[in-house]
Amino acid sequence: MWLAEERGRWVREEPAAEVGQVTLAGDPAGVYLEGERRSVPVFAPGGYCWRPRVGQQVLVLKTGGGEEQPCIAGCRMETDGLADGEVSLSGTQCRIHLTNGGEIRLEGTVKVNGEPLEAMIQRVAGAMLGGGG
Repeated sequence: MWLAEERGRWVREEPAAEVGQVTLAGDPAGVYLEGERRSVPVFAPGGYCWRPRVGQQVLVLKTGGGEEQPCIAGCRMETDGLADGEVSLSGTQCRIHLTNGGEIRLEGTVKVNGEPLEAMIQRVAGAMLGGGG
């Protein structure tokens, strides 16, 4: 940050992008930069929804006239356990991991239309074997 004189007054210049810390979860969120900013909209790729959690480091872009409208563009990645080229989508208690070995690893409870996968397999297998379902 630096100060610039504009028409006889000092104006504080802010960078166009900063790393901040989420103080209020949600969308819009609160984020601490050099002070807390509230009602900050959250952006993500189309079709993808994400809700930042309190304490998470996020990338804040300044938009609009005079770069006065901040928005959250993403979060700092946690790449523990990923090899080069692998992809992971994770929540707090589940994960989908696409490996370099051609595997799709699912961690957590897997449900299909609200039914646990294990129960669905038992129901389908029972129906196939004539046990009803």
